[in-house]
Amino acid sequence: MPPVRPVLGVLGAVWVFAAPAAPDADDNTLVSLPPTQTATVTFMFENDLFGNTDQQYTNGIQFGWLSPDLAHFEQAGRLPDWSRPFVSALPWVNRAGAQRNLGLALGQKIFTPEDIETRSLIADDRPYAGWLYAGLSFVSRTADRLDTIELQLGVVGPASFAEDMQNLVHDVRDIPRAGGWDNQLKNEPGLAVIYERKDRWVEHDFSGGLGYDLMGHAGGAIGNVFTYLNSGVEIRAGWNIPADFGTTLINPGGDTNAPIAGDDPRLDSGAPIGFHLFAALTGRLVVRDIFLDGNTFTDSHGVDKEPLVADLIIGGSLVMRPYKLSYAQVFRTQEFDGQRLHPNFGSISLSVTF
Repeated sequence: MPPVRPVLGVLGAVWVFAAPAAPDADDNTLVSLPPTQTATVTFMFENDLFGNTDQQYTNGIQFGWLSPDLAHFEQAGRLPDWSRPFVSALPWVNRAGAQRNLGLALGQKIFTPEDIETRSLIADDRPYAGWLYAGLSFVSRTADRLDTIELQLGVVGPASFAEDMQNLVHDVRDIPRAGGWDNQLKNEPGLAVIYERKDRWVEHDFSGGLGYDLMGHAGGAIGNVFTYLNSGVEIRAGWNIPADFGTTLINPGGDTNAPIAGDDPRLDSGAPIGFHLFAALTGRLVVRDIFLDGNTFTDSHGVDKEPLVADLIIGGSLVMRPYKLSYAQVFRTQEFDGQRLHPNFGSISLSVTF
């Protein structure tokens, strides 16, 4: 049984922080752009069993919350006084006329080598590793642009409970436990600062609710867990496409599922159902990846990473007020020298807007 009390404690703290503050009776500065009063909660689950494997990036979960629209981030009522000058000075996310949102996330990722039966260290394969983290994001949105600055804090190593979580899942599914967790990365606190921008380049609606849109994104991250630059494109086509910024994986950069306009099927009584297919191509220039390079401050197992990594993502989304359910299959290029199999995993996300 995994040590769940620390995890439940963090979840409780996130819930207290996320509870919306009572509005100030004298504050008449609320953003008037619709939908102004909706929050969005998203649960994401990723696993390589959807690709019929049990190795490499083997499992990920994340709970996310995005606040209702804010005239300014201090309106959330939970930011400490000392942080407000820094938040007000953040670039890109304090644009005039944009909707602002505060986001919270709690997640875990698990990585294992291809051979999980061997108990000894496998020198030419990736290390066993886990990443348990919490994220705070500052989001600015218009109909055609999304900017996110996110701060992630967490821990790599046994304190991430990755071994405990994988053992629990394998026990429930009656799958033999992985044998090499004694060789996992050592405990290390993790910090990352991330910026992500999404732009809606093209949007076209046909009669009867049919339409498509094309979006691009670019950004980067810096920290001891991961440092990279990234960019990519996504195209969506279908019926009553939601007014949001597409479907994302468990990656830094904020929640893209929240509606940006009142005609979203999750909010509009005239179009309560929608369905669309999507395809995305993303690339990353990787400078630092602790799950391949190994620990930052102590000696540990590591492999020679590939500096350029790409993902092909295909899937579909069903939108039915107030839910959005998405599934994506991810095909990833090799991440390190000597990697025998290309990573292949599935991603499920369910968001609720209320």
